[in-house]
Amino acid sequence: MGTFKIEGGHRLSGEITPQGAKNEALQILCAVLLTPEKVTIHNIPDIVDVNKLILLLEDLGVKIQKKGKGSYTFKADDVNLDYLQSDDFKRDGRGLRGSIMLVGPLLSRFGKGYIPKPGGDKIGRRRLDTHFEGFINLGAKFRYNREEHFYGVEAKRLKGTYMLLDEASVTGTANIVMAAVLAEGETTIYNAACEPYLQQLCKMLNRMGAQISGIGSNMLTIQGVDQLAGTEHTMLPDMIEIGSWIGLAAMTKSELTIKNVSWKDLGLIPSVFGKLGIQIERRDDDIFIPRHKDGYEIQNFIDGSILTIADAPWPGLTPDLLSIILVVATQARGEVLIHQKMFESRLFFVDKLIDMGAKIILCDPHRATVIGHDFKSTLKATTMVSPDIRAGVSLLIAALSAKGTSTIHNIEQIDRGYEDIDTRLRAIGAKIVRV
Repeated sequence: MGTFKIEGGHRLSGEITPQGAKNEALQILCAVLLTPEKVTIHNIPDIVDVNKLILLLEDLGVKIQKKGKGSYTFKADDVNLDYLQSDDFKRDGRGLRGSIMLVGPLLSRFGKGYIPKPGGDKIGRRRLDTHFEGFINLGAKFRYNREEHFYGVEAKRLKGTYMLLDEASVTGTANIVMAAVLAEGETTIYNAACEPYLQQLCKMLNRMGAQISGIGSNMLTIQGVDQLAGTEHTMLPDMIEIGSWIGLAAMTKSELTIKNVSWKDLGLIPSVFGKLGIQIERRDDDIFIPRHKDGYEIQNFIDGSILTIADAPWPGLTPDLLSIILVVATQARGEVLIHQKMFESRLFFVDKLIDMGAKIILCDPHRATVIGHDFKSTLKATTMVSPDIRAGVSLLIAALSAKGTSTIHNIEQIDRGYEDIDTRLRAIGAKIVRV
C-alpha cells in the first residue's frame, strides 16, 4: 500500500495544467470497438483506471500504438471474442468499473457483450440496471450467472426503439448510445445524460459516420447506420481536476494559474466556488486564482438562510466535486450545508477531517454541515487512509493546508484518477513525497 508524506502549511505558486478527462476517456476508449478502422485519440490521461482499460482492449485483440504522451492509435479489426469468456477477462474486467461500457459497442457490432460485475470506488450502490434495460429495449437477450456474477447480452441485430431512462446515468447513456448507433432504425433516448463528456462521445461518433441529434439535451435521437469509420479525437481537460486545483489554491492561500480549462465546458463549477467566496479570474482559456490573504466568505441565500450546495445531473454540479467543496469550506467564513444526493457513502471521509480539527456535523449519509474556521485555526496533521479517488484528493488538499506532516495511505486510490499528482504538485511548491 503506497503512502504520501505531506508537509503542510506552504504557499504554492505557478501554473498547473489539468490532465485529460478520466470520465471521458473511459467512454471514448470503449467506442474504438465500433469500427475496424483506425481511431486516434489525444490527451489520454496516464492514470491507473484508464491504463487498465487500454490493457483490456489489447487483450481483446485491439491493435494499439502509442504515438506520444497521451496520444494513441487503436484498430479493432481482429477482435478476439473468445477472450470475453475467459477467466482472465472475468478477473481483469472486475477490477474496473468503466469496463461496463465495453458491452454496448461489443453487442452492437458483434451481437454479444459480456462483463463481470465491476468494482470501483466504495461510494455506495451504483447499479447497472439502466445499462441492461437499455440493451433489452433494443432487443437484446439478457442473462446473468449469479455464481460467477457474470452478465451477458446477445442479439443478432439490435432494433431501434423509444426509451425513457429511469435515471440520467452518464455511463448508462453512453453505453446505450454506443449500442444504438449500429442498430436498425431509429432510437430515441429520453432522460439521457448530457454531460460534456457524453457530448464529446456523440460528436466523435458522428464524425465516424453515426447519426445522432439532440446532443447536449436530455433527448437523443439516433438513426442507426450499417458501419462506422475511423476518426481522430482530442479529449477535454478533466473538470474534476480543475475544481481540485481551485480548492487547493484557496485552502493554501496560494496564487495559481490553471491552464487550458475549456471554460465553456465547466458549467456551474466557477460559480459554485464563487459562492464560497473564492475569486476566480478568467484569462483567455485559463483560470487565475489570486492569493486569498484575507480568506474567503460563504454567501448566504438572499433570504439570509444557510447556503446549501448539492449535486445533480448535468447541468447541475457534478457529485465528484462535493468532497473538494466540503474541504474548502472548513476554512471559510460562515457555514454551508453539503448535500450529496447521488451516492450514499461519499461523505464518510469527514471523520478524518474532524480528526484534523474541522468543524463538521455529519447529519446523515447524505448531508454534512460545515462551520468554517476562517483560518483562525489551522487543520492539524494526521495519519489517514484514502477511501476513494475524490475523498483521497480532498484529504490531500486538507493535508497541504494543515500544520505539520500528514501521512496518507492507500494512495493507489488517488493514482486511479490523478496523473503523476505528486510530481505536478511539487512543481508548484508542494512538500509531498511518495513512499
